[in-house]
Amino acid sequence: MTIDKSKVAVGFVVAGVLTVFFGTVLAFVGPLIIDDQIVKNTMIDPKNEMSYTMWKDIPVPFYMSVYFFNVLNPKEILKGEKPMVEQKGPYVYRKRCQKDNITFHPNNTVSYREYRKYFFEPTMSKGNESDVVTIPNMLVLGAAVMMENLPFALRLMISASFKTFNEGPFLTKTVGELMWGYDSGLVDFLNTYLPGMLPSSGKFGLFAEFNNSNTGLFTIFTGKDDIRNVHKVDSWNGLTELNYWRTPQCNMINGTAGQMWPPFMTKESTLPFYSPDACRSMELVYQRPGEMHGIPLYRYVAPKTLFANGTDYTPNEGFCPCRQSGLLNVSSCRHNSPVFISHPHFFNADPVLLDYVHGLHPNEEEHGLFIDIHPSHKMFPAFITFALQPWSLTLNVCLCRETGKISEVVMPMIWFEESGYIDGPILNTFHTNLVILPAVMEYMQYGFIALGLMTIIIASLVHYKVKVKLPHIKQHAACLHFNCM
Repeated sequence: MTIDKSKVAVGFVVAGVLTVFFGTVLAFVGPLIIDDQIVKNTMIDPKNEMSYTMWKDIPVPFYMSVYFFNVLNPKEILKGEKPMVEQKGPYVYRKRCQKDNITFHPNNTVSYREYRKYFFEPTMSKGNESDVVTIPNMLVLGAAVMMENLPFALRLMISASFKTFNEGPFLTKTVGELMWGYDSGLVDFLNTYLPGMLPSSGKFGLFAEFNNSNTGLFTIFTGKDDIRNVHKVDSWNGLTELNYWRTPQCNMINGTAGQMWPPFMTKESTLPFYSPDACRSMELVYQRPGEMHGIPLYRYVAPKTLFANGTDYTPNEGFCPCRQSGLLNVSSCRHNSPVFISHPHFFNADPVLLDYVHGLHPNEEEHGLFIDIHPSHKMFPAFITFALQPWSLTLNVCLCRETGKISEVVMPMIWFEESGYIDGPILNTFHTNLVILPAVMEYMQYGFIALGLMTIIIASLVHYKVKVKLPHIKQHAACLHFNCM
């Protein structure tokens, strides 16, 4: 049986056309398939067991690194000299987060409380919780400010109590006591005779209310009706706006809860989030691309205007009364204590703040706030560093005899950073889903197109040669037949 090469060539041409068509379709449909999987894995849905479990019990290890500004010259400060500090730390704590009281609502939202626990990691720390440091006495200075509107006789009584309980403008304690609380006769006295004046009872510590606590009742969107809204906050503690600040814009609760964001953002997108600890919403902006273990990333950072005062950045007027740029006055949500939030070491702040205190050395690498995140799949950041200086006190209190001749100065007490990163099996899963599978899909589509084109070209050439050669063969055969006659 003779094979008709012409028909075979035509068949290969058709197969090549179909292969090119399949590759072209794959080029358009492939990304849609990947995006559809990202949407399914990003929605908050108990039916999606893996992603729901990762949202409920965050598998990414988070660590809180705490640094104290140890005061070197407390006696000289009382005489009006400039404070000198040295940074001690980090004291590293592993943070475990778990969502509880999860309730889904008909309007495609879900409510929850996220509980947090901290565990000291001595091997990752530079020092231990028994280290002794000296910092401004937040209890005395805060109480002194809250005394401003009290009757003169009551102010004298409280001022005398400072002396009675051996409480001065500076405090020397161990790191563990300052972090998680220590017994204070002054706290007991104030809670007995002026109940409600202090935010806590019992032991007094800077992070006493953080451990075994929750960040409030969050209600966020699940993304079922619109993936662009997934993880965005609908309300916090039943509030859709705050009442700490002076303008509606500053009181807005924007963005997510600060752990996850909607997918499919661009370099022009921002990362807004609400922070209960900072008493406000914040927003990060795109800085540059990056890469981690082969996974492409976008880095988002805090803009210089984040803590700018109302004079330098008009939209921040609602956060006033303001001091120098770089300081956020949070006294309105800290029981009127003279407390400010800033970047560590007054990074991105008015340079005059650095002149107030010796020993501060700000730089972006150590003290900047940033998040590295995949541009398409933003369910989890690949790396996050959230650095804040949550307690800076105004040392200009003159309402009690214990403050001496302290000059007016904003003095840092402590700063911390919370950092987390994807590692281990989770990193491998993300690398497979975000790098390998898209690459395989891309190579397949271009491979099919290339294979189809090559098949078409080769089959067309074969078909052409067969068509050209066939008349010649027929003519030659006819001549042979004539000669035979």
